[in-house]
Amino acid sequence: MSPTHLLVADVDSTLTTTEGIDLLAELAGSGAQVAAITEAAMRGELDFAESLKERVATLAGLPLTALATANRAVGITPGALELITALHAEGWAVGAVSGGFTHMVAPLAETLGLDFYRANTLQVADAALTGTVLPPVIDRAAKAEALVEWAAELGIPLERTAAIGDGANDLDMLESAGLSIAFGGKPAVVAAADHAITESLMAALPILRRFARRA
Repeated sequence: MSPTHLLVADVDSTLTTTEGIDLLAELAGSGAQVAAITEAAMRGELDFAESLKERVATLAGLPLTALATANRAVGITPGALELITALHAEGWAVGAVSGGFTHMVAPLAETLGLDFYRANTLQVADAALTGTVLPPVIDRAAKAEALVEWAAELGIPLERTAAIGDGANDLDMLESAGLSIAFGGKPAVVAAADHAITESLMAALPILRRFARRA
């Protein structure tokens, strides 16, 4: 049976309790510097693409083996797996789009059973990170584009799509969806979203169920 609705979620600090770039930066010795830039970018105080470039540059020389170490440190948000499982049972497709990295999002997508995912790709040479991201950069606009593209692929009208996110980079995606939910969101995101929840992603389930009955 084809899915009738689509949910697209942010990854870092939404599906996970961690920020992938911060985990990698801790291993590279640039943790404090990168965490401060990440926080400012999430508040919308910095251009995402430029802040991403600046943060990733600090990872130059980090061996690929560090990615496995970082992946083991990723924390899955309470209720994430349960929400995705429940939505699949009720005819939803679920995707994730991230300003983070495919090296970390791909294993998470498998763990959570996501139908789609999209993230940035870190350049690798000689079994180490080069400190650059391959184009295209998954930024605020690209997140919204992913939602629109996946809905079109599934034949689902935008009014039957929903999005969940927490930072300024999610605002265009939230605006594009038929329903928007801020999860532990920054003030600008909470103000822009139709609903705001905290603590467990399962708090989104009754909201999404009511939405599905209407849309």
